[in-house]
Amino acid sequence: MKSKTEEIIGQLFAAELQFRLASAVRLATTLKKQPLDLPVEWVHGKHRVRYNEVALRDDQADYASWHLHQSATFLMATGIKNAIVAVIPDPINQRDKNVSNAFQIARFIRNAFTHHPFKPIWSIEKKYQGKKFTVADIIELDTTKLHDKPFDWRHYGGPLAILRLSHFVRFEILKDKGKKPSERTLPKPKNEYIQQGSLILKKVKKIPKSAKRVNITGKTIDLGGGHKLIVR
Repeated sequence: MKSKTEEIIGQLFAAELQFRLASAVRLATTLKKQPLDLPVEWVHGKHRVRYNEVALRDDQADYASWHLHQSATFLMATGIKNAIVAVIPDPINQRDKNVSNAFQIARFIRNAFTHHPFKPIWSIEKKYQGKKFTVADIIELDTTKLHDKPFDWRHYGGPLAILRLSHFVRFEILKDKGKKPSERTLPKPKNEYIQQGSLILKKVKKIPKSAKRVNITGKTIDLGGGHKLIVR
């Protein structure tokens, strides 16, 4: 029989797994490697749908995968908030600021998502406006002028900051005895990618024959999305 804490750890880990899967789906969909197969006929309970009712075009899958990734990120924040509440009495007034700030940040993100799931808006109570909430070396949220503003990943550091916050809660607060993600040993993936924000770089063994050689020494190439390649 699992203890209450073990159940909470499992729930938070499940949220992390969903985020990791959503990240893989988004990458594969962006690169058009994600299969989009659906049943030609699907019966569930009293309802029946055919392929043309549920099938996805590539552009629809790319759009949906972005929202799936967003939803998984916010679900993780909700899991963090619920996990802290379950084991820490009165988390807002905890002496350990890392604990209280972790709770507050997760709560603010959860609130923004809950009220406006497709276009989150910050909803910060007046007494918490103009304050800075920090979990050391993991995440920081400055609520100055955030209330009623559209949600932006730059406000809190992005999805990986939420993932790290989940790790902090799971291992430092809930005392998960399992292996930390950084301690896992996995075989190298078939394809190696490096991602910075939304920019995806794929490692290739050789330059494709179709590639054109150009002289770009000393130039800056705009890659879009705020990314630039500086060639020296």
